Amino acid sequence: MLGPYRIDVTRAAARDFASLARRPPDKDLIGRIDAAISGLAQIPRPPGSVKLQGAELWRIVVGDYRVIYAIDDEQRLITVARVRHRREVYRES
Repeated sequence: MLGPYRIDVTRAAARDFASLARRPPDKDLIGRIDAAISGLAQIPRPPGSVKLQGAELWRIVVGDYRVIYAIDDEQRLITVARVRHRREVYRES
């Protein structure tokens, strides 16, 4: 059996997460998002994950927030692209 996937976080996703950490809507949100991202290393397509149309990206839901990521099965790499509120995550920035 192969080992876990590596997790890489883009600069945009790191900015999203840092911005959220400065003013979290609730105390547990940051920990839940962090746990969800860490869990992708073991299960890159967890129950409830959705492949986005028109892109090679996946989405998981953590409360009102969405984690958008890419999966590279050959390299065993998860690249987290965005961590944003559901109203903002699909907008181009």
